[in-house]
Amino acid sequence: SRLMETAKEMTRESLPIKCLEAVILGIYLTNGQPSVERFPISFKTHFSGNYFHHVVLGIYCNGRYGSLGMSRRSDLMDKPLTYRTLSDLIFDFEDSYKKYLHSVKKVKIGLYVPHEPHSFQPIEWKQLVLNVSKMMRTEVRKELEKFARDMRMKILKPSSAHSPMKERPRGKSLSPRRRQGSPQRRACRRDKS
Repeated sequence: SRLMETAKEMTRESLPIKCLEAVILGIYLTNGQPSVERFPISFKTHFSGNYFHHVVLGIYCNGRYGSLGMSRRSDLMDKPLTYRTLSDLIFDFEDSYKKYLHSVKKVKIGLYVPHEPHSFQPIEWKQLVLNVSKMMRTEVRKELEKFARDMRMKILKPSSAHSPMKERPRGKSLSPRRRQGSPQRRACRRDKS
């Protein structure tokens, strides 16, 4: 809910934004399109002794994948809805990174973001984490396709949904105890009203 307010402000101010803000703006602008599923995709890359992080908004609609995002490189942000599988989309990003001599170390994929603009459900940024630098492409494809299938079937739930609820002891409140005011203070309050 707070992020959607930030997105409104971004559209009003038209200030320069970075990749994370572009993801939030993409969520905001696609909220009214329930046929478009949105999920975060993060990349950790290595170049010239340094690590870099980048995030885009993955899009799934009518059986095709694409992305929305912001980058100085045109092939590391928006991707059209033309990819038949999630792995095809991720491998296209990986190939784009190679053109700039970056090696992809990790890919993190989150869950679908709810379309309710006033939702208090946190964004699940990393439901699937793949250490792609230590995996064969066939393994990466297999993991991504299993994850994509589970997401499409809405099997995966946010981690907060998996955590068991604490059982409350019967007769005890979980809220902090309120101190009883002194009889004098209570009498003063009554007099003022």
